[in-house]
Amino acid sequence: MITKKGSAKWSGDLKSGKGHVSTESGALDDQPYGFNTRFDGQPGTNPEELIGAAHASCFSMALSLVLADHGATADEIKTTATVSLDKDGDGFAVKKVHLEMTAKIPDLDEAAFNTAANAAKEGCPISKLFKGTEITLDAKLI
Repeated sequence: MITKKGSAKWSGDLKSGKGHVSTESGALDDQPYGFNTRFDGQPGTNPEELIGAAHASCFSMALSLVLADHGATADEIKTTATVSLDKDGDGFAVKKVHLEMTAKIPDLDEAAFNTAANAAKEGCPISKLFKGTEITLDAKLI
């Protein structure tokens, strides 16, 4: 089993409070987050963009694995995950994630590409984490 850690510190109330998020690897070290970075577009990070980065990177790696099963290797895979936070009763919930991906893969036909992309979407561990969430995919072979 592989375990990785992320951590967060928070002080104050929801709207005026401030937090910092860090990762075990140090890739993120005390990055600021708060209500204003989540809902008002202020500089800093927020849970949804961190989830988006995690999903985009996981999907891209999963696709490279599936491509190997087709005897192909990508020159480049670019993925963006758009995480939608929607009102849900008295709170909020992530109800949709949209993956948008372009890939340069020599000697792979469109049908095999689409099969591989959909298999990666279903097989990616972060996709599995979103069980019950709508995950859509727009994949382009370039």
